[in-house]
Amino acid sequence: MQAGSDSREFRLSRFLSSCVFVLSNTSSKKCKVFPGDATYPDDGTWAFVNSTTSNGGLIKTIPIGAPCYPGSEYNVYNADRCTYITNQWSNSSLHMEDPTSMMSPVFEGLTCLPPALADFSTGQGVNCTIGGYPSYVINASAVRDVQVGVNFARNTGIRLVIKNTGHDFSGKSGGAGALSIWTHHFKDIAFLPSFNDGAGYVGPAFKAGSGVQAWEIFEAASTQGLVVVGGEGRTVGVMGGYIQGGGHSPLSSIYGIAADHALSMEVVLASGEFVTASATQNSDLFWALRGGGGSTFGIVTSVIVKAHPDFPVTVTSFAFGGVDPTTSYNATWAGIRAFFTHFIDFSSAGTYSYFDVVPSPVPIFEMAPFFAPNLTIAATQAFLKPWFDTLAAAGITLAPQFNYYTNYLSAWTANFPQEVVRRDQGATGSRLFPRQNWENATLFNATFDAWKASIDAGCFAISFNFAPTLAAGGYPNNSVNPAFRNTVVHSIQSVGWAQNDTDATIEMQLNLLAERQAAWKSVSPGAGSYLGESDRAEVDFQQSFYGDFYPRLLQIKKEVDPDDVFWAKTAVGSEGWDTVTKDVYNDENGPLCRT
Repeated sequence: MQAGSDSREFRLSRFLSSCVFVLSNTSSKKCKVFPGDATYPDDGTWAFVNSTTSNGGLIKTIPIGAPCYPGSEYNVYNADRCTYITNQWSNSSLHMEDPTSMMSPVFEGLTCLPPALADFSTGQGVNCTIGGYPSYVINASAVRDVQVGVNFARNTGIRLVIKNTGHDFSGKSGGAGALSIWTHHFKDIAFLPSFNDGAGYVGPAFKAGSGVQAWEIFEAASTQGLVVVGGEGRTVGVMGGYIQGGGHSPLSSIYGIAADHALSMEVVLASGEFVTASATQNSDLFWALRGGGGSTFGIVTSVIVKAHPDFPVTVTSFAFGGVDPTTSYNATWAGIRAFFTHFIDFSSAGTYSYFDVVPSPVPIFEMAPFFAPNLTIAATQAFLKPWFDTLAAAGITLAPQFNYYTNYLSAWTANFPQEVVRRDQGATGSRLFPRQNWENATLFNATFDAWKASIDAGCFAISFNFAPTLAAGGYPNNSVNPAFRNTVVHSIQSVGWAQNDTDATIEMQLNLLAERQAAWKSVSPGAGSYLGESDRAEVDFQQSFYGDFYPRLLQIKKEVDPDDVFWAKTAVGSEGWDTVTKDVYNDENGPLCRT
């Protein structure tokens, strides 16, 4: 995948950048070109685009649930296939292998859901329409395919979106009427035993295509006795939007954020140019790509990342609270509060706590898991003993199972199950709570009370205790949200609604999320949120997701993409546009227009 090495590729790219698709003054139009517009590309134009891709890579979208609908415009009804899709709907593999399906169906407008999942009382998902799915997708297998798509979108004014695996919580890989570029099949992995980035790093690294997923790069690293910083999600495309948005990890207390370890990126810009971004080439762009978010500055096709020596890990998982009928509400919250008091100690020791709290009359606390790199079972037990003693004193009985693994891959594989797709009826928000709130008793009490109040109000919370400091990341010069560097817990809260709930009920739940997000912000002014796991309707997203780096990121955005070829909700520069939708929840089911 090298730019400029194929003269035919270069000619095609240049042709599409200057051919008859050019519309006058596309950058000043009120909306991106949308199906039904006089200027929307016709079938013949799409056929030509297909002929310029490698191996006929243009796909006309068929929603993933279409086989369940006899008589639909897609004419692909298949009862057996429908049964399979319905049974596998919660399996992330089903969606990541589909060229357009997102793992957040609510952002597609809940269209064309399998009938067993659709809500016939409100009409959501009853009809198989394209909704917020892109109209066409280029299944990119070479850089030239990406260039073809970018040039075509820029010159026609059609909306452009990018999908890798579709994990984003905010629906950034969808868009009604859009052309999508699917980077999932950029799968090359090469081990570089002694890579010199020209800026001070000499050591082991991997060059990986942007479609490489966590399990793939972890397996490749393990065969060399190494680890690469990536997420806990097995199927997340860690070389795509994950690393561009920062990327937290079970290793964050040891090595910081995933973007801290990117040494070089190859990227297609809005101009169609294919460039290398590194500390020594296009350094401003490189700074922005490492933390400033995906679908914004260009389309990354490969990344070179640092690798680190492998290590053993001890892991334990357990639950308390509502799982035991003898445990009271007050005892459960006393036990959770005692856990909070150890956040600085735990993260400073390099451990990672992945925990959730399920709202119920007696909340259910689940540690799944406590991940302790470089600690033996005995050391981990001794480390947790003060907290466990507090739990015992409160009358809480635990039955933790401790397991020791000789390497990172085996520990990660055994303890982080594949992601489940469930966000068809709900919304999320998050907060990066700062260390200073644990260093002041008054702030600590206010923080814990605000966090607890969300669960008491009915929110489900997933949280991560870690400390991705600048020191842990090696003092990188990148655009990772500054709030990460002072964080001791990243917490996500979610609200939900039933399939047959009215718009008024949905609005009530969305208002609850907004209220609880405001409460979390009130105890952590000046902190932030992780853009990859966040509220699509985040108030003042510029500060929350990017902090003080936003002005510089916006300037770089204007320089590399002056015509807004790339757009995604809450991305840098996105405030000038929004989707126009009739759905109660802002989604991708409508044209993208200037605000």
